[in-house]
Amino acid sequence: MSYQVIARKYRPQRFADVVGQEHVTQTLANAIAQKRIAHAYLFCGPRGTGKTTIARIFAKALNCTGGPKVDFDDSDPRCLEITEGRALDVLEIDGASNNGVEQVRELRETCKYAPANSPYKIYIIDEVHMLSTAAFNALLKTLEEPPAHVKFMFATTDPEKVLPTILSRCQRFDLRRIPSALITKHLAEIAGKEKVTIDAPALLAIARGADGGMRDAESTLDQLISFCGDKIEEADVLSMFGLAAQNQILKLSHAVLAGEIQTALTQLDELARGGKDLGRLLGDLLNHFRNLLIYQVSKGDLNLLEVSEAEVAALKAQAALANADALTRLLEVFADAELRLRDAASKKILLEISLLRAIEARNSLPLDAVLKQLNQLRSQSGGSASAAAPVQNTPARPAAVSSAPAPTFSLREAVAAATPPTAPKAVAPVVATPAVAAAPVATGNLPELWAQLVEAVGKVSTFTRSYLLNAHPVSFEKKVFVIGFDPEFEDYLGLVDNSKNHTMLATKLAELGHHGAMIKFVKADAPEGWTRPAINAPVAATPKSAPTAAPVTGSAPPTAAEKQSAPVTLDKDAFKNDPLIKRALEVFKGTIVDVRA
Repeated sequence: MSYQVIARKYRPQRFADVVGQEHVTQTLANAIAQKRIAHAYLFCGPRGTGKTTIARIFAKALNCTGGPKVDFDDSDPRCLEITEGRALDVLEIDGASNNGVEQVRELRETCKYAPANSPYKIYIIDEVHMLSTAAFNALLKTLEEPPAHVKFMFATTDPEKVLPTILSRCQRFDLRRIPSALITKHLAEIAGKEKVTIDAPALLAIARGADGGMRDAESTLDQLISFCGDKIEEADVLSMFGLAAQNQILKLSHAVLAGEIQTALTQLDELARGGKDLGRLLGDLLNHFRNLLIYQVSKGDLNLLEVSEAEVAALKAQAALANADALTRLLEVFADAELRLRDAASKKILLEISLLRAIEARNSLPLDAVLKQLNQLRSQSGGSASAAAPVQNTPARPAAVSSAPAPTFSLREAVAAATPPTAPKAVAPVVATPAVAAAPVATGNLPELWAQLVEAVGKVSTFTRSYLLNAHPVSFEKKVFVIGFDPEFEDYLGLVDNSKNHTMLATKLAELGHHGAMIKFVKADAPEGWTRPAINAPVAATPKSAPTAAPVTGSAPPTAAEKQSAPVTLDKDAFKNDPLIKRALEVFKGTIVDVRA
């Protein structure tokens, strides 16, 4: 006789032999025992999980001698005919090649005749979803009210393509993927019968590659026996199918969780040079981080996981390296990479970028936390808002109740609030600012210098300029330029008093002829009669003592709305090309619709 592959040689012949589908086999056995046999059944599930096998066993249970009964004799002639595919009353039809209306009409005509020598005439249609819509419609009436001696059994890997009118006329059984533990146990039994020595890691690697399909696992074992002979090791399985070893997956995942960029990239390079399937590697990483997330959420419940002892130890060790939110972000990064992998010109480069993004996402701030922090900034006032803002060198000041409206934050500020502060590279000297401001000293052309400084800053940063328009110069003595904010604009101190703005203002003062200047921001009332300089047209402000700027007696001081009434110009191209704005668009996955001052 010709050689018979393992998948056919060890194909289950009884309900008890089927692995991992007890919910189906037990239901069918009970239906036979209670004589509640329906006229149509639909078996659906992934490939290699036992759909057609269960249909054949069910047919043998129905047509065996003295049947229907579950405990039929394997040597029964009728059962042997069904096993060998030569039974006259059990017809197996391929739905892919017999999917037309004519074949269905022929089936309708033949099913009227009584079975030759069995209790039932059984039609097993494999891949039934391949039938055309017209063929399905032609089968409807016969399927709903077939002759008493006719039973239909359908098998499909894609039940969504089966018409709802067909589904409603069948008893549906969903076969699930077989757990890895059951696959390894079954393969070990087959290896013992074939007198082949195979170690446990090799069996686990085969089960991983089978992805829940018993037929795939058996075909892999058959191929490995041909390749290795009577002794199979894990390295043989990994080299043949391009799989990564379990310890390599665990090492790479630990590098990601620990933020070890060099280790992660080195490990990936070793796997790529070793000819590993990068798509399969990405899938293994996804599965591992999914297991880690379930392990954390379930507080260590291993009943929800299919893991080996080595993986359990790794899950316990890695659970302390990241919380559930971080693991969710990691899964999102790798899931996105899995979608893009099939279209990537270089899978290795895409996987490297994904590893870097995953390490970065591990410590990123969730969007909910960003929004919560921004809401706190909006609701707080006085020193509390300044303390909440993530800036450096901001003096501590007591909280004060202010009647000014809450400041409006731009997209740039939102990202700045969500970004951890980093050490500045080259900063200008920063003067610690006391809470009480010095008395303003009007010397020289300070108002004119202030107007020039505001306009010069506006060419570099529109945001900083918009804040300075609500400020005023206090004094410029001993190379210390003091800038004051009214108490109603005190919240702006926390936004402008940072090393970047200190450096920019000192640079612009140097361009205006004042080298070596230092900047100090304070809370101070504006001098009476002070007016804000207009945009693009600097206007010098004079103290109250000057006759040209004397206010009308009894008039109220200018309100905040009057101080902000001047229009603001904005360079749209500079705004769109700002690195922080680009980063914000990437983080929030947004687009710029319009830019307004």
